[in-house]
Amino acid sequence: MIRAEGIGQRVMAKFRFQDLEIWKEAIEIGNILFDIADGLEEKKLFRFTEQLRGAGMSMSNNIAEGCGSNSGKEFYQFLNIARRSTFENANILIILQKRNLITKNILEGLFDRLDQLCRKITNFQKSLK
Repeated sequence: MIRAEGIGQRVMAKFRFQDLEIWKEAIEIGNILFDIADGLEEKKLFRFTEQLRGAGMSMSNNIAEGCGSNSGKEFYQFLNIARRSTFENANILIILQKRNLITKNILEGLFDRLDQLCRKITNFQKSLK
């Protein structure tokens, strides 16, 4: 954790994962997935809701948790879990689209973002070796 303090005022603490582009993108995608989950919850589709929220949070959570690792090897493993969560989210979205719970346009847009995030995570992993 990094602490920054100004003259006469305190600035909120900042964690190093907050500067990672992959974490920022995972947060943005997760936020969209939460919006979809909120709509599913209104339809009382609670299992879909919880699965989507969990998988949506898993991407950014594992990037953040891995950033706190003491070794590159350990961080790599957390990134691998985050990367696998992009696939889990893609699968959930396919099911939702097949059930007419999201549109094909939403599916395609999120697929593009998940694919890009997956590629960025893979490239970031390569930098840890």
